[in-house]
Amino acid sequence: MTDIPISIGFWQLPVITNSFFITIRYLKAMKKSIAILLTALLLVNCSKKSDKVSEQKDTLSTVSQPSLNELALDIRNKNGLKMKVIPLGGKIVSLEVPDKNGVVADVVTGFDTLDQYIKGDPYFGATIGRYGNRIAKGKFTLEGKEYQLATNNGVNALHGGPNGFHNVYWTLKPLTTPEGEAIEMTYLSKDGEEGYPGNLSVKVTYTLSDKNELIIDYNATTDKTTILNLTNHSYFNLSGKFDGDILNHEIMINADRFCPVDSTLIPTGELKKVAGTPFDFTKTHKIGERINKEEDQQIKFGKGYDHNFVLNKKDNSLTLAAKVTEPTSGRVMEVWTTEPGIQFYSGNFMNGKNKGKGGSTYPFRSAFCLETQHFPDSPNQKNFPSTVLKPGETYMQRTIYKFDVVK
Repeated sequence: MTDIPISIGFWQLPVITNSFFITIRYLKAMKKSIAILLTALLLVNCSKKSDKVSEQKDTLSTVSQPSLNELALDIRNKNGLKMKVIPLGGKIVSLEVPDKNGVVADVVTGFDTLDQYIKGDPYFGATIGRYGNRIAKGKFTLEGKEYQLATNNGVNALHGGPNGFHNVYWTLKPLTTPEGEAIEMTYLSKDGEEGYPGNLSVKVTYTLSDKNELIIDYNATTDKTTILNLTNHSYFNLSGKFDGDILNHEIMINADRFCPVDSTLIPTGELKKVAGTPFDFTKTHKIGERINKEEDQQIKFGKGYDHNFVLNKKDNSLTLAAKVTEPTSGRVMEVWTTEPGIQFYSGNFMNGKNKGKGGSTYPFRSAFCLETQHFPDSPNQKNFPSTVLKPGETYMQRTIYKFDVVK
């Protein structure tokens, strides 16, 4: 089991030297550490390899659990942005952002309790790995050896499998960096975990800058050739109200091509031009403007948008991938990334059955995702950018969600 650090946001406490207050601060840190340790023990005890994820979740939910506030680390910037993260899945459980009038609201989906995170949608706010998105039939061949993964999305593997990074315990540590307050998360994924080769050491760092940026840095190394495609699966609604849909949000995606998929949402291998299709967001459109054009086969397959867009870039430099505006609140979110692709998901499988924060039920298309990534099924697609990571190499990528308001 990984070591559990003393996980307290020291920036929340006054800078003092009096030994009495230092002792109090230490005791508070110990209290949070004990809560995290107890949860870690529960998760480790219940996360033995099994495809019976629901059984694991039922076991966890029967045990008394600490509150989210006891588990979460929070960071903030000087402009009112505030974010909370929990060890389970390295999940962003809240992200508070001001609107054009300075009114702060939470713009990501989530739950009020740990039990709900265990039983509810497993991907809300989660760190995704080892392989974000889908791998056809859960199979790939690497250095002449075929690997079989769990198929947890029909006939395909999705988001690293049922016990992917979204469903494991991460070690969290608060940091102060030149860019802002940060949370560093680490996890060791052992050789054979979920069928993937190699002992993989992963570090993910969330930083809130005073430029109103949520910066996510990913870093990983392996001792055996493997595949890797990390991302974050936060669901956004920039209105801060999740009882309605996101169809009025306006979106631009910096991509002239996208990846058409088959009926199981596996890419066909074609990089199709978006021009003349409902997938052309090179100029800003409302999300709902063309989302129901089921005469378009790709819209029909995805029940809306659930596709990888091939970003207009030639290297791994940090570039603008997408921009979303919510007209009523005036909130604007830009997505910048070093990755070659971005998955735009319009909440087509949300069904109102996840009772979330404040009693929200998250109905159909009440949130969207913009997941920066390498392309789905890349290990089986020779013409897609490689996702192979070898010993001696370091996986590094950066994604920034930058918030602003309409001027």
